Amino acid sequence: MLPAANRLTRSQDFGLVVRRGRRAGRSRLVVHVLTPTPSDGASAQRRAPTAPDGASAEQRTSTASNGASAEQRTSAQPTLDPSKVGFVVSKAVGNSVVRHRVSRKLRHLVRDRLAVLPPGTSVVVRALAPSADADSAELGRDLDAALHKVLR
Repeated sequence: MLPAANRLTRSQDFGLVVRRGRRAGRSRLVVHVLTPTPSDGASAQRRAPTAPDGASAEQRTSTASNGASAEQRTSAQPTLDPSKVGFVVSKAVGNSVVRHRVSRKLRHLVRDRLAVLPPGTSVVVRALAPSADADSAELGRDLDAALHKVLR
């Protein structure tokens, strides 16, 4: 199962990744990837403002209140959102049983590859009709090739 924090669920997010992301196609699937940019306004808003000495005001307040150093506070807090993945498996792939089988295979394959994605990356994997007859190894090869092409 793919952790809830790593699921792409909103229709607007799917559309954004498909429209603005990079795309790599293979015979059984198409992968769309949208990587975060360093000057992304949304991620800049999530970060706490920093003082001239490099420590944020929040860190200084918590250091003064509980005695922990600023370095210990920063290492415990993640700086970027986790990568999110969504799947599109249309009726062209097959009936509901076949579509769900393909979705489960893809979910399992992507879960094992989350570590290679840069933090904050959004991915949409679109299954094509030939994926219905493919086994996990074939889907994994196509997924690896597409991810390698789009992330280089």
